[in-house]
Amino acid sequence: MSESLPDAGARATILGRLREALPAAPAPVPATGTYRQTAQWDSQQRAELLVDRLLDDKAEVVRCGPSQHEMGVAVMTVLHRHGAGRVVAPPAVVDALLAFADVDVVPDSPGLTARDLDAVDAVVTGCALAIADTGVIVLDGDRWCGRRAITLVPDLHVCVVRLDHVVGLVPEAIARLDPTRPQTWIAGPSATSDIELDRVEGVHGPRTLVVVLAG
Repeated sequence: MSESLPDAGARATILGRLREALPAAPAPVPATGTYRQTAQWDSQQRAELLVDRLLDDKAEVVRCGPSQHEMGVAVMTVLHRHGAGRVVAPPAVVDALLAFADVDVVPDSPGLTARDLDAVDAVVTGCALAIADTGVIVLDGDRWCGRRAITLVPDLHVCVVRLDHVVGLVPEAIARLDPTRPQTWIAGPSATSDIELDRVEGVHGPRTLVVVLAG
């Protein structure tokens, strides 16, 4: 049996009585401080803090020199250590770091499906930047980061972070990032916990994150 809705006059009366019965909301308290926008840390301090945060988030960190050759050697060492024989990477990463790799390298393209990506052992990417204070790495889909899909399916993500791409604080990262680009913020390997706080890794992304910090 349906019930008729109150007319506009009755509704206004009910709402008016509710307003009279409720206490007035307190006036907002004006902000008395400001957030830090920059950190006065040198590159070495940013690097040390980033490594500390990454290790705390259960990522692995490998340090190497700044040259493409040194980065390529470091990446290959990681891939060999993890037994990764088939690797997907954005074309720019393939040309710069994996041109002479002794593994099966698959350059990323839109034609690669989730099933194709599931058949590779690892993904190698660069990054847009990394935030020392939080240990977060940001990808933005450029030619070094590649499509977001390639960083979600393979079980191992090797991410190359150049030292000049490490900023101190989140506001510094926001100021440098292009808001029109698709961003992925990564804080350690993929992990989740159920109601009993049992940690499970690799549920919605790579089970292992290795950061090659170059510089």
